[in-house]
Amino acid sequence: MKQLSLHPLRLALGAAAMALAMPHGSAMAQQKFMTIGTGGVTGVYYAAGGAICRLVNKDRAKHGIRCSVESTGGSVFNVNTIKAGELDMGFTQSDVQYNAIKGLGQFKDAGAWGDLRAVFSVHPEPFTVVARKEANVKNFSDFKGKRFNVGNPGSGTRASMEELIGAMGWKLSDFSLASELKADEHGPALCDGKIDGFFYAVGHPSANIQDPTTSCGAKLVSITGPAVDKLLADKPYYAKATIPGGLYPNNPEPATTYGVMATVVASSKTSPETVYQVVKAVFDNLEEFKKLHPALGVLKAEDMVKAGLSAPLHEGAAKYYKEKGWIK
Repeated sequence: MKQLSLHPLRLALGAAAMALAMPHGSAMAQQKFMTIGTGGVTGVYYAAGGAICRLVNKDRAKHGIRCSVESTGGSVFNVNTIKAGELDMGFTQSDVQYNAIKGLGQFKDAGAWGDLRAVFSVHPEPFTVVARKEANVKNFSDFKGKRFNVGNPGSGTRASMEELIGAMGWKLSDFSLASELKADEHGPALCDGKIDGFFYAVGHPSANIQDPTTSCGAKLVSITGPAVDKLLADKPYYAKATIPGGLYPNNPEPATTYGVMATVVASSKTSPETVYQVVKAVFDNLEEFKKLHPALGVLKAEDMVKAGLSAPLHEGAAKYYKEKGWIK
């Protein structure tokens, strides 16, 4: 690790040398910066975004694109921030992508966003409910009257949670406390006894779920019943999911639930060359990408170019998929 501790003076001299070189260094002038919006730092979006940027930056000398990730409020935040032109690409749940292109749900007031473009889908994201060991919760309906973290506004988790309780005929006031903690805060709050449970859409395994199940014996809770069956029948972006038993400490039994796909999106205004190079970096190095986080290990290229994608494909992505013969 010694090579990382650069001397401050050396850093300052290096920066000064770079500044002097700037007017002459055409490669520096041509370098393009792009940012991918992710989610909380303990979630899979942040890790997957870092994996994408690592692969893009490996070939920076060839294409001149420097990729960076930003930890954000999640799916809805990313869509709105791409729309505002402040992010180039971002992760969003497949249900949020669907609602944004159609102007439904959390995008009803803003209306359909016709410039939203799909790039590829990533891992499945089961809705994961975790309860404090002492809360005596056996299924989701046991949370009525308890303290529950519903997720931060602007996250796909919050939007999906509201859809679930709406289908059950509940309101947020049916919880004694509906806290709005971010994903990185709900595990510690659970173990500190401040909340009895939380709902989170995440790929597995996730450090976010590993921490409370290890630290305070938190329990995974299944989400099943007539309301869920109706959501699965009515919504094209939902599918049944199982979180395997034994994946997390103190949880030997599988949890039955449902969920969405994680997807990567951009705007039609995002540079086609940038999107093409991102897609190429991921799919040319798919085996390496899959090894960069355990939740990515299940990926198959043929699914990634279509599963959970309701917005039109970005032209930069479509160009690469046509070259590969994956789409017509």
